Amino acid sequence: MSRAALILVDLQNDFLEGGVLGAPNSNSIISTVNRYVTLFGDEKLPVVATRDWHPPDHISFTSRGGIWPPHCVRGTKGAEFSPLLRIPPNTIIISKATEPDVEAYSGFQGTDLRSRLESLLVKDVYVCGIATEYCVKSTVLDALSLGYNTVLLLDAIAPIDDTQGKTAVEEMKRKGCRTSYYDDVSHLMSRA
Repeated sequence: MSRAALILVDLQNDFLEGGVLGAPNSNSIISTVNRYVTLFGDEKLPVVATRDWHPPDHISFTSRGGIWPPHCVRGTKGAEFSPLLRIPPNTIIISKATEPDVEAYSGFQGTDLRSRLESLLVKDVYVCGIATEYCVKSTVLDALSLGYNTVLLLDAIAPIDDTQGKTAVEEMKRKGCRTSYYDDVSHLMSRA
């Protein structure tokens, strides 16, 4: 197995149940995400956590003609990672959509994620988080286009809309993304 990294996409309060844009049943994935974090930590593999880190006047907000209510405004409780999420001290935090006039769903867009992964010699990325059909999909598609062997962790994603989420998973698979579950990844790592 080549050098791998775990990418946690936007596990922030505003995207979890009870948040402004809370994905249904999203709190239920946190325990599985934490298992992946432990697994990668035990293997001394990097963990990346992306986050929307919007300015208060971000272009995606309805007040500026966007399609979303204000969410994940930097420095607010909604922008914080879930308190249930295990974030190791050495986690690489990637802030995205930080410019007022630029929308960015992908953890790669407008960030240094690619160069950080390259500096760690990462070839394989394992992606989980919220929301399947938006930021997870965009991050996966960008990872694929940049040449990473990309695995979507099906037991650790949450869509806003189930139908759109399933469609997004099928699109990611068509583009070359593999899918997996915890037991398979754990078994693979134990053999590496």
